[in-house]
Amino acid sequence: MAVLPTPGFDLQPSAQQVPLSTNYITNFDFLNQYLPDTYEKEFERYGNRTVSSFLRMVGAEMPSNSDLIKWAEQGRLHTKYVDCASGSAAGVSNATITVSDPLVPNRGTIGLTAGGIAVRVGQTVLISDNAGLAGSNKGIVTSVNTAAGTFAVAYYEALGQSYAATDTLTVFIYGSEFKKGTEGMDGSLESDDFIFENNPIIIKDKYAVSGSDMAQIGWVEVTTENGANGYLWYLKSEHETRLRFDDYLETAMIEAVPAAGAVAGGAAALGFKGSEGIFYAVNNRGNVYGGGHPTTLLQWDSIISRLDKQGAIEENVVFVNRDYSFDIDDMLAQQSSNAAGGVSYGLFDNEKDMALNLGFTGFRRGYDFYKSDWKYLNDPTMRGGLASDGVDGLLVPAGSTSVYDQVMGKNAKRPFLHVRYRASETEDRRYKTWITGSAGGAQTSSLDAMEVHFLSERAVCTLGANNFFLFKD
Repeated sequence: MAVLPTPGFDLQPSAQQVPLSTNYITNFDFLNQYLPDTYEKEFERYGNRTVSSFLRMVGAEMPSNSDLIKWAEQGRLHTKYVDCASGSAAGVSNATITVSDPLVPNRGTIGLTAGGIAVRVGQTVLISDNAGLAGSNKGIVTSVNTAAGTFAVAYYEALGQSYAATDTLTVFIYGSEFKKGTEGMDGSLESDDFIFENNPIIIKDKYAVSGSDMAQIGWVEVTTENGANGYLWYLKSEHETRLRFDDYLETAMIEAVPAAGAVAGGAAALGFKGSEGIFYAVNNRGNVYGGGHPTTLLQWDSIISRLDKQGAIEENVVFVNRDYSFDIDDMLAQQSSNAAGGVSYGLFDNEKDMALNLGFTGFRRGYDFYKSDWKYLNDPTMRGGLASDGVDGLLVPAGSTSVYDQVMGKNAKRPFLHVRYRASETEDRRYKTWITGSAGGAQTSSLDAMEVHFLSERAVCTLGANNFFLFKD
């Protein structure tokens, strides 16, 4: 048996641009002696319909007064190259190593050729065969050609080079050695910083009602998603426009992409910039798990191994859709010693007189992982049920990180995810709302209507995207 497709959930939009029978009462047959009993209160059949709250849970908001937001993130402290080769055969006592890794322009050495390899005379290196068949060597650097990306090394081992000239090698620096009475280190290394930027986008919405419609008052008792309740009429639609706008403030920060290229008719050619949303940033600068959900400890170990190579953040929150949440619960349930014969897993044994708890809120394996359902991924009017470009979860590191804020001109602590909105001493564009027209108390124009406008200008900053994981099905 399975869930039948009909009757199903309703995707009919609740917001219409014209008066329809679905949003006006049309039963005005007062000649009928059998008048119906009516409920004056609106029934909330979809519960809380909003999908925002994600950024409020994991991020913060702070002002910015520029069209461009820039920040610098630290690079690696140590030097390692993974695509190298020796120009000599096995057994030689010294060799020339060629580095083929892509070079970071600002990672050259002062006094030497800028943009070259970050290897200097006198440093000691470990050189290993990537295939793991020929072993490794340790040696000291005797000369460097930064422009050509090569350095000469003299091996410490008596048997000399252990790998062949055709092997692909990994090299990392572990120290240095100098003879008595010699000069110091030749040249110095520049810091390896990565500069990232994002630009805010302007988000707008509007609700309008004519003056004539405002004169035909009818009331409906409602309870709203933000906890308010009371009797509303046309202000109900205004209120739902506000709730919808609140959702878009968050989903735009999640889904935004930069406008690329200048193809005729494209967004960039029309003058739109776009912005880097969270999914875009993590997909391009972070980690991606594709092809389904990690449902075994071995698969989670591969995620943990990748996190070890990144920032190694101790605590992480995994925001998931319902299917992924159940997969994590099932995986953790299988770790119980009594999983085959009962359901005793959890902090307390499940007893027959208590509600059976079949879910988990988190687990620890190397790091702490807390699980949280993300309504945005489940909502059928948003990402829920997408057949392509499916995102089933997002791993977000907890806490904050230190970055160099180029606007402030100093290091600052920032949450990994935070929103920057445009603001100055005279203009705050975090969340603007104003009324125009000539109805409802507004007297700003000759328009026989009341228009409620909403506007925000903002961008999301994804700091340390290399610590995030995007789970794609």
